[in-house]
Amino acid sequence: MRKLAGSRKNDESNVDLTPMLDVVFILLIFFVVTATFLSETAIDAASNENNNETPPEQDNDKKNILIELGANNDIILNGEPRPILESQIRSNIDRLKAENPAASVIIKPHVRSNVSTLVAVMDSARQAGIVNISIIEP
Repeated sequence: MRKLAGSRKNDESNVDLTPMLDVVFILLIFFVVTATFLSETAIDAASNENNNETPPEQDNDKKNILIELGANNDIILNGEPRPILESQIRSNIDRLKAENPAASVIIKPHVRSNVSTLVAVMDSARQAGIVNISIIEP
C-alpha cells in the first residue's frame, strides 16, 4: 500500500512532558532548600493597639529619652531647640544612658518623616544598648 503525502502518524503529535516535569521538580527542591537557610532580622516595635494609656509627663523627663522626628526628618532630642544630625544620635543616646541606665527611648515621628530616619534612630538606640524602644503616634 502506498502512503499519501499529506497524511501523518498520530504518534508525532504527542508531546513528551517528562523532561519539563523533571526541571520543575528540581527547581522546587532548590527553592525549598534555599528558603530554609535564609534568616531575616527585624526590629520589634511595640504596638499601640493594646496600650491606650499615655505615659506620665513628669516621668518622661527623668527616665526616658524622647526623640522627635520632624516633617523634614529633623531629629530633636528631649525637646532641645536645635535638631541633631543622624551621625550624632548614638553619642547623645550614650550620654543620656550614662546619666540614667534605666532609660528607655520613646520616638515620636511626624506623619511626613521618612521611615529610614526612624529606623536609623532605632538602630542607634539598639547599638547604644537600649532594649526598650517605643514609638508613639504623633
